[in-house]
Amino acid sequence: MSTISIICVGKIKEKYWNDAIAEYSKRLSRYCKIKIIEVADEKTPDNAPPAIEEQIKKKEGDRILQNIDDNAYVCALAIGGKRYSSEGFAKFIDERQLSGISHIQFIIGGSLGLHETVLSRADSHISFSDMTFPHQMMRVILLEQIYRGYRISRGEPYHK
Repeated sequence: MSTISIICVGKIKEKYWNDAIAEYSKRLSRYCKIKIIEVADEKTPDNAPPAIEEQIKKKEGDRILQNIDDNAYVCALAIGGKRYSSEGFAKFIDERQLSGISHIQFIIGGSLGLHETVLSRADSHISFSDMTFPHQMMRVILLEQIYRGYRISRGEPYHK
C-alpha cells in the first residue's frame, strides 16, 4: 500500500477542521497510508517588512525540508503550479504510483507561502486556484481531492 504524506505548517485548533481531516483520513485508509506531519509556524508581525517575511519563510521551510523523505515524490502546493481537473489529479497520483513511487509527499506552506528552498526541492508544483486559502482549509481540500482521485481511478462512484 502506498503512502501519502502531507507536510504542513502550523497546527489546527478548530474542531470542525480536525473532524473533516479525520473523516477524509479514515476514508483514505482503504486506499493508502496517510500521514500528516505538522511543523511549527512562526509568528508573523503585522506589516512585517519583506526581509522579515523572508526569514520567517526560511525558518518554516527548513522545518519542512527536515521532514522530506529522500525516496518520496515531493509535490508543493503553490499558486504558480500546474492545475488539474479532478480526473487529471487522479491520473497524476496513478502515474506516480504506476512508475514505482510508493510515497508521495504534498507540502502546504504557512500564511506567507513556501520558501524558495522548498519550491526548488519539490519534484512538481500544483495549484488549486489563483485564490489563497487558509492552510487549515487547504488540508481538507487536498485530502478530499486525494480521496476523490482514488475513487475516480478505481471507477467507484463519487458525486460530481
